[in-house]
Amino acid sequence: MSEEKILIVDDNENILEVVRMRLESVGYEVSTAANARDALDLVKDAPFDLVITDLKMTERNGIQLMEDVQLVNPEIPVIILTAHGSIENAVEAMRKGAYSYLTKPFNDNDLALHVKKALEKQSLTREIKRLRQDLLEKYHLENIVGKSPVMQLVFEQIIKVAPSPSTVLILGESGTGKEMIAKAIHYNSPRANEPFLAVNCSALPESLLENELFGHIKGAYTGATDDRDGLFMAANGGTLFLDEIADAPLTTQVKLLRALQEREILPVGGHAPRKVDVRLIVATNKDLKKAIEEGTFREDLYYRIHVIPVSLPPLRERKEDIPLLADHFLQKYAIQMNREIHGFKPEALQRIMLYEWPGNVRELEHRIEHAVVMAAENYISPEDLFPSRREEPGGFKTIKAAREEFEEEYVRNLLQITKGNVSTAAKLAGHQRIALYNLIKKYGINLDEFRS
Repeated sequence: MSEEKILIVDDNENILEVVRMRLESVGYEVSTAANARDALDLVKDAPFDLVITDLKMTERNGIQLMEDVQLVNPEIPVIILTAHGSIENAVEAMRKGAYSYLTKPFNDNDLALHVKKALEKQSLTREIKRLRQDLLEKYHLENIVGKSPVMQLVFEQIIKVAPSPSTVLILGESGTGKEMIAKAIHYNSPRANEPFLAVNCSALPESLLENELFGHIKGAYTGATDDRDGLFMAANGGTLFLDEIADAPLTTQVKLLRALQEREILPVGGHAPRKVDVRLIVATNKDLKKAIEEGTFREDLYYRIHVIPVSLPPLRERKEDIPLLADHFLQKYAIQMNREIHGFKPEALQRIMLYEWPGNVRELEHRIEHAVVMAAENYISPEDLFPSRREEPGGFKTIKAAREEFEEEYVRNLLQITKGNVSTAAKLAGHQRIALYNLIKKYGINLDEFRS
């Protein structure tokens, strides 16, 4: 049985009864009203998923009722019923916000199809609203884990910069949570209800990156069979996050500079610039001043993006946050995987606090996810977190454990340098690719830790 509630409005009693019976027969909950005044009272008193109203009625017509309904709840879709001679008026109603119109007489199939699609739209609208609310709550500063003084300074910066349209440059090592901070800025800004889109500048070759950012026009290159908007147009009114901005090619940097200076972009193959209203947030784990000296980053672009810098500290510099983060990730993955894990053994917490976390928050999250999967008890042990680092009871490592510890750290450092590219890492190490993969598997290393 459907739970959707539909209101039918018509001053013709026969039509009211016919439509009511048709919709109730397929499981909808139906209410009726003979005029716009009574209909509006019902809308104010009860939640409806759809209003179906006749266009021609005494006192207030269907368009006027629709406008009144929109003031009460703009999310309720409205279907207009009209006679053949009033189609122009029905089209006008759609311009003013009606979902669709049905011409009398209509058959059961037409009615069912229009109702089904209108309710699907209503469901989608509500889902989008719910997801947006979830995002607003998720990225509210109170829900971002971090009580250390250095993170409190970051939160203060977010509060100050979020309301402005200024470009923000987020600096920090890989895995420190730069995209989360970018989202926090967006979802605490006046643009919160508009799109937030992200792209990693190091993940795409030059031609694909420009196409992704700026779009293309039909015929710009082989295979460009239609016009395509890029991320700048898709994010219009909202925020565009460019991660690893230091890795953007110089030609792309020129176009980004134009977008920032002129507030316009030029699609690939295009000649007519398009105006855009996009807030830009960029991030990098590299030294941009050094990149300028090396000729890989434009100085003029640097000063354009260096309006408001936000520096994220590595996890090793905010150790007081580690227990909070660890507990947060433990609860998250225990719920996801339906595991009854109550916490950490004291020795596990000790190991967590002593470890340097070269992969920062991302590495901590992945290790705890792994631990939740592998835990044999209700409390996380050191072996669940660091399976290759078992120590003798007296506190001395065995030769095997010490060798494994060095080996794991060596592999992690290689992957850090190569951003998770196994082939490049194997060449640097003078190792076979398959052998390196075996080591990665042995130590439970997640390559995603190093790929952003």
